Parts: sequence; structure tokens; C-alpha cells
Amino acid sequence: MTVTADPDAVSEEDITAAVHKAGLEALPWDEAVSAHEEEGFWQRRGRLVMCVAGGILLAAGFASHAIIHGSLFDAFAAGEGVEEHAFPLVSILLYVGAILLSAWYVIPKAVAAARALRPDMNVLMVIAVCGAMAIGEWFEAATVTFLFAVALLLESWSVGRARRAIGALLDLSPTKARYICPHEGDIEEKPVEDVPVGVTALVRPGEKIPLDGTITKGSTSINQAPITGESNPVPKEVGDEIFAGTINNEGAFEFEVTKPANDTTLARIIRMVEEAQSRRARSEQWVEKFARYYTPAMIALAVVIAVVPPLAFGWLWSAWFYRALVILVIACPCALVISTPVSIVAGLTAAVRQGVLIKGGVYLETPTHLDAIALDKTGTLTYGRPEVQEVVPFEGHTPEELLAKAAALESLSEHPLARAILLKAENDGVQFAPAEDFQAIQGKGAEARIDGRPFWIGSHRLMHEKGGEAPEIHEKAEELEDAGHSVVVVGNDKHVCGLISVADGVRPQAAATVSAMKAAGIKRVVMLTGDNEGTARAVAEATGVDEFKAELLPEDKVNTVESLVKELEHVAMIGDGVNDAPALAAATLGIAMGAAGTDAAIETADIALMSDDLSRLPWLIRHSRRTLGIIKQNIWFALGLKVVFMALAVVGWATLWMAIAADTGASLLVIFNGLRLLRQDGRL
Repeated sequence: MTVTADPDAVSEEDITAAVHKAGLEALPWDEAVSAHEEEGFWQRRGRLVMCVAGGILLAAGFASHAIIHGSLFDAFAAGEGVEEHAFPLVSILLYVGAILLSAWYVIPKAVAAARALRPDMNVLMVIAVCGAMAIGEWFEAATVTFLFAVALLLESWSVGRARRAIGALLDLSPTKARYICPHEGDIEEKPVEDVPVGVTALVRPGEKIPLDGTITKGSTSINQAPITGESNPVPKEVGDEIFAGTINNEGAFEFEVTKPANDTTLARIIRMVEEAQSRRARSEQWVEKFARYYTPAMIALAVVIAVVPPLAFGWLWSAWFYRALVILVIACPCALVISTPVSIVAGLTAAVRQGVLIKGGVYLETPTHLDAIALDKTGTLTYGRPEVQEVVPFEGHTPEELLAKAAALESLSEHPLARAILLKAENDGVQFAPAEDFQAIQGKGAEARIDGRPFWIGSHRLMHEKGGEAPEIHEKAEELEDAGHSVVVVGNDKHVCGLISVADGVRPQAAATVSAMKAAGIKRVVMLTGDNEGTARAVAEATGVDEFKAELLPEDKVNTVESLVKELEHVAMIGDGVNDAPALAAATLGIAMGAAGTDAAIETADIALMSDDLSRLPWLIRHSRRTLGIIKQNIWFALGLKVVFMALAVVGWATLWMAIAADTGASLLVIFNGLRLLRQDGRL
């Protein structure tokens, strides 16, 4: 748990004492992590050892019974309809040993539950085993206890496996890092936790990146799949962010360490998932509430079955007492209790592998019920940066020539439109001569000489002032502006050379993602933006959203989301997690885009898409539905099996060991059904 308090008013000892008074134990996070890392053999393998030892004593008791009596039938003798016979003392002692070892972890929990007057499956099991021993059914008592221990071992293993899939992320990050010592200039290699922020670290080809940072020298491509779920390597150069746990491909580089080891993006993901496992899903809460009433009801039913038939009809006490014990064993909700947490932890883990950080079981279930999705435009449906959309030459100029003149004129400018033109020229391999006598025209553009000839670049307004705007040029400029593009005009001393349109580029997968979300059952997809109507309309038409709302202030976005929630109830808001924080909070479910390296995005949203991959959205909806479907399968299967065996027990066709074998089998089935969510390929 996380405690927010004034450290001067409330000490760690006060918190620990308060938790202890509630019947639990509390440790500060750092101590708990250290204690977990320093766990000895018994803490890690104790349950397995006791279970195996109990099984060995059970087998020894059975073998001694069969050898002494000379009959396997006598060794199996148990339950109603079998004539009484004397168990050998050595067999009884071995069976008692098997019971004690197998129930080593069960008895303390049963005692604690009984003292708290909250009977659980451990109490049911202890009562059933004690009853079996009281009527001399030693073999069945030992068998039931051993199989119950096996079921609990499987439960512990399954949850542990799903959690280890997250813990395995820790192994992704190297334990040591090489860095240049700030004063001496020597290269030192130290544990990552001892590497100070601000130093320059070195990474060779093929190595894992030890810490978060920013590249200061060199370039490479990096496999970011452990953090973002991206399947393709991402090119990186000077100034780009890198993350601990990702894998360097072909180039050596240097980077400045920006975060300590305990605060890297990878460390935050692991911490978030550990916290997410404590946020129970609605299905988990339902199972717990059900078990709270179910267990006492089963105890009451067993008492009725044991007492009423003999008293009311004079039937055999031993037979109906035995049937009551079978009911108690069948009633143990092992499979029911484990059905949900295994599926939830596996679902959370599978999502992290796909670059989707979900902050709890409740948020894993929520996408199943979504009716509408509101998306921020900038940075979500679009890249969030201007890009050259069209190059339109006039007066015999070629597109390459027009782009070269524009790049030469913009090479000295820091304006976002200038950067977009220069990036386009670089990507297209356009070479350009340097501009001379450069002079900015305040608020309108710039002019300079290229190869001795005067050229100018600027807005539509500057073109009006310069003259030479032919009707076809005016018509094309208005067409581009109506589509929401910013128009950059290039001209010389004689005519207008051409137009370059710049706009925030729509992500190539945006339209397919919107279509996939509708196919997944989303009734309405709404785009929200602060941009003008023309720009918003162009993006809406390109992406296929159902409707858009333009020129919105942050409070307008909140009002829009709130009205959608009031109308449709289940609404997700997708944004960058910083500017859209109020709208994310107003939605039923807040989803942050491209959260890798953005602290605020990870903290703000309920779900964070670690990369800018929009295709994760329909995947998330399908993943949520599949997880909830598996949980429902597990719950109905566990309950249905119990109903069948209870009916068999009442008519006398079920025995104790048959009941616990069926319950153990059910536990195995629901465990493996839940663990199917851990499939690597991510296809649903």
C-alpha cells in the first residue's frame, strides 16, 4: 500500500503498528524488496518440499498397509459400504505424518480464519480432514490433505509464473554500466545503482542499455520491444532518448545518464505492474464476496446433511456424516478462488509484452464495456509535428528545384515550418546551395540571394504584397488552406516559383485503427482538437472518425468527454497524458499515447501505450474481452463441477478422494486456461 502522510507526524513505526493491529504485517518497500531478493531456500521451496514429503509418507502408509494386510483392496478400504478393519499402527502414523506435512501451510491459515470468524477454504479442509480421521478414514484423510497441498502448490506456481514474467524484465537491464569518470576521464565499470546521473556512459554493439539517457555521440538502431512492444528496431541519433533494458544493434555510442537505476522507465513499469496486481478487478471482488457467504453456507449445508437424515429418518449416522465430509471437500473453492487472479495477472503481463501498461485488473476489464472513444488529434491521430504534404511548382520549375530553393532560404530559420521543409529536403536527398544576404521579413517570411539571384519565401499574405499571384496559384493556395494546410510560397524577382503545403501528418495506421475499433464494437469514435475547423475536418475525413469537435480549450474537452459519459456511460479518452490530463480523468478510462519516457503520461492515465502504435488500441479491446471471457469460463466451470459432485455426494456416489481429485483437476484446468493469455505472439 502507499501511505501519504506528514513524516513528522506519522512515523514508519506508527504505520507498521496500525497494520499489525489489523492482523497483518507491513514492511517498508525497500526492505520488502531486499527481503524478497534475499529469500533463502525454505522461503522459495518450502511449500514444494512439504508437499513432496507429505506425498512420500502417504505412499509409504499405503504400501505398509497393503504389505501388512496382504491386500491392495484393504489399503484402499475407505468410505461407506466397507466393513471396518484395523489400520496397522505404522500405517496410521505414516498417514498422520502425511497429513501434518501436507497441511503445514494450511493449518495456520485455517486457525487465523476461524479466530477472525471468517471461515475460508482452509477451514473447510481442516474440518473435513479432522472428521475423516475421527471416523477412522486415515487413507482418505491423508489423500485429501496431500491433493489439497498439490492444488495450493499449483496455485502458488501459476501466480508466481505470471508474476515472474514481469520480474523477468529486471533481467533485461544489465547490472553494470561503463561510464567516463567526470574528473579523471578514466572509464569505470560499476553497478548501475552506483552510476551517478549526468555522467557519460558507453554502449557497444549488441549490448543491452543499462540506464535511461540521451545520446550525445554516435548513432545506431535499438530494439525497444521490452519497453514499447515495437517489433522493428528504432533508429537513434544524437539527442534521442534511450531506455534501460533495450538492446543496441549495430552502432557504438555514448549517452548522458538522465535517471538513476531505481527510476528508469523499466523500473517504473515493473513497479506499476506490481501495484496493478493489488488493484482488484470487479470479477475478483465478486469472487471474494461470493466466497465470504459461500463458505459458511457450505458448512451449514454439511451440518444439515450430517444431522437431518439420521434424526428425521433414522438413517445410518456414519454414512451421512461421511457424505457431509465429502460435501465439505467438494465445497473447497480452490478452483473458484484461483480462477480470477491467475487470469488477471497473466492478462496484465501479456499486455506489458505488447507495450501496453495497464494499472490494475479493474482497468483490464473496462475496455470490454466501452461504447465510445474520444481521441485527441495532435500526437494521437497525427504525429504532432508539421510535415510537408505537397510540393506544387509553377513557371516550369521542378519539385526538386522548388524544394532546394525553399531549403536554402529556410536553412537559417528555427521556425517549425522551416524545420519541416529542411527535413523533407534531407529525406528526399535534395542538395541546395547556401543562401546569401539573408534577411527576415518580420511575421511574413524571409528573402536572400541564391546563386546571385534574389528569392523570397513566406506566407500567402507576402505573396499578395510581392504580386504575381496568377488565378491558378490563388485557387491552389485556397484549396490547400481549406484542407487545413499551412501554405509556404517561394518566389523570385520575376514570378511565383511554387507552393509548399505543410500540415501535421496523419499517422499511416490511424484510419485502419479507427476502422478496427468500430469492428471491435465501439459505437462512436470522436476526435477532439484545439485546431481550426478546416484542419480538423481534413484529419477527420482522412481517418474516418464518426465526428469531430474543433477549436476546443482544455475545459471544452473535459465538458465534451463528460457529456459523452452521461450519454453512453462507458467512454475512453486517448491523449498524450499531459495536456489532456483533465479529459483523461473525466473519462471512464484514460489512455495515454506514447508514454515511454514521459513520467506524467504514465502517472496520469489508467492505461499507457508505451509506443506511438495506434494499432494497440483495437488489440487492447480484444485482449480485455478475451481476458474477461476466460475469467467467466473459469468461474462457471468451477461452480458447475461443484454442483455435479455435490449431487453425487448426496446420493452416495462420490468419495472424499474422488472429490478432492476433481477439485484439483478443476484447479489445474482453470490455471492453464488463464495462463493461455501469456501467449507470445499477441494475436487474439
